[in-house]
Formats: sequence, structure tokens, C-alpha cells
Amino acid sequence: MIRIGLQRRAKRMDAAQIEKLRVALGERSIVMVGMMGCGKTAIGRRLAQRLGLPFADADDEIEKAAGKSISEIFQDHGEEHFREGERKVIARLLSGGPQVLATGGGAFMNAQTRDAIRENGVSVWLKADLPVLLRRVGRRDSRPLLRGDNPEAVMKRLLKERSPIYAEADLVAESRDEPHDQIVTQIINLLLKSPILAAQPGV
Repeated sequence: MIRIGLQRRAKRMDAAQIEKLRVALGERSIVMVGMMGCGKTAIGRRLAQRLGLPFADADDEIEKAAGKSISEIFQDHGEEHFREGERKVIARLLSGGPQVLATGGGAFMNAQTRDAIRENGVSVWLKADLPVLLRRVGRRDSRPLLRGDNPEAVMKRLLKERSPIYAEADLVAESRDEPHDQIVTQIINLLLKSPILAAQPGV
């Protein structure tokens, strides 16, 4: 009986924290950023479920808008065309918060996109080490930037180039080989402690 009582109290506390977080967010989105393979979609989807928020994947929305896969967009129009479409889609999605939004690996490199995220969201960098990223992206062959002779060298270069920009995100969560629910809990705790949200009215 004591254990059941503790479980119920923990659930009530968790629900209270979730409600506190939702109030603090207001109309802003939680935006997942980071390298391909870091888990933005899988973890973002679970985070949205825990918070009772809608989930959106920017890559999926880009494909819907273009009527093509991302690989086809790269092949037919080039990366510059894709990045411009990506910027527009993310700007549109950010106007529909609150939600959890997963972005593509290169999206946060665009200064306009970073400004839009800063204005309309709270960014979370899912930071993962190179071996973890390589192991995960190796399960898929649909990454247009990795279709070359040496995907590991490309990943290493991208990680080096992008990490200083990812570091501008509001929060940093470690993405390791552990259950996604543990990473989701880590992100929720970071959000609850974040001065970005703590400064909001009603918190």
C-alpha cells in the first residue's frame, strides 16, 4: 500500500511539473537540433507524448510540400534549393506552436532559422559522440550527404563544422545508447530548470 501511494504521489508530481512546463512554454515550440543520427525524431516524438503536445518533423513536412523525398530534392535541385525550402517550412511550423519540432541536421546552420527558433521556441541540442552517430546512420542509406566513398570522414567533418553552431542552442542533452525515455526525462528536467522558462509569467 505504501508503494502504491508513493507511485500515485510521483505521478501527481510529474503531472504538476508537466503542467508547469506547458504554462511556461506558452505558444513556443521545443525544437530539437543536432546531427543526423542523434535521435531528434525518435526522442522528440516521445517528448511530445510525455508533454501532451503535437509533434512535427521538419523533414517530413518538406517532403510533403515538395512532393518528393529529400534525396530526390537534393538530386533534382541541389542542396541550396533544399535549404531554402527547409528554412521556409520551419518558419511556418514555428508559427503553429506549442509543439515539439524535430529539425534536419543542417537546419540550425541557417542564421535566419536560428533567429526564428530563438524567437518562437526553445532549442535543445541532442549531442552525440561520433561512434554513436555512425552506428545509427549506418542503419539507413537515405542520407544524401553521406552518399560517397567515405561516410565516416563526412560525418567527422560535419560534426566539427556544426558543433560550434549547435552549441548556441538553449539547452544541451546527451544522446547516448540508453532508453529514449531516460533522455526524455533528462530533457524535461533541463527545461524545468532552464532560466529561459523560469523567467516566464506564471512559473
